[in-house]
Amino acid sequence: MVIDFGKFQKLVFPELLGGKKNTAAWIADDGTNQIMLTMLEPGASIGRHTHEEDCEFIYMISGTGTMLFDDTSEQLPPGVVHYCPKGHSHSMVNEGTVDLVYLAIVAKQP
Repeated sequence: MVIDFGKFQKLVFPELLGGKKNTAAWIADDGTNQIMLTMLEPGASIGRHTHEEDCEFIYMISGTGTMLFDDTSEQLPPGVVHYCPKGHSHSMVNEGTVDLVYLAIVAKQP
């Protein structure tokens, strides 16, 4: 199946999960899993949250970010993948001067 984000509506989430500023996303959702093209504007963040029933893969496309993962801080340049397993927490911050763009896949787990 092809997912063409150019055909999806842009959704804007102010202060997503208690974060700062705006997060934009184009979301493919089959009712169980989500695949999202996501953009954090400079200075934006996504609040800390725990993946209780799913895991998340984040592939960095452009810009750079900082991921607060459990008790660590990870730098996320383009081309790397961050993995947040079920039961773990994370939060992302765009401390740069350009948009941070990434592909996120949230998959339910037994």
